[in-house]
Amino acid sequence: MNRIVHFEIHAGDPERAVKFYQDVFGWEIEEWSPPGTEVKDEDRYWMMMTGPETEPGINGGLMLRRGPAPAEGQPVNAYVCTIGVDNLDKSLDAVLKAGGSIALPRMAVPGVGWLAYCRDTEGNTFGVIQPDESAQ
Repeated sequence: MNRIVHFEIHAGDPERAVKFYQDVFGWEIEEWSPPGTEVKDEDRYWMMMTGPETEPGINGGLMLRRGPAPAEGQPVNAYVCTIGVDNLDKSLDAVLKAGGSIALPRMAVPGVGWLAYCRDTEGNTFGVIQPDESAQ
């Protein structure tokens, strides 16, 4: 099988998006460029470390969006990543406090846990799930 090993988030304002993901999820994010290269502003890239390498999950990157942002109310037309959290309500509060929005409110997924969908400051949709320990 082939596994997803990296994700990318496209942002109209990368610095704002970096702050959003650091504030909401505590991710370690640092700007990266290939050694010995001079990078133009539009080619800047940020590596996103979402957790320890010893735990399941993947890391990703963030870059400048090269086209228009998703329109308000537009259906999803890309992959949606879902982020596992310990407390869904606290995470949703953090999303709102950091300038994001709730796209689809908290719902039960029987045998799995609690799930909601949000939008970041750049209009990107992502899921947030609190696993139900009894479903593990």
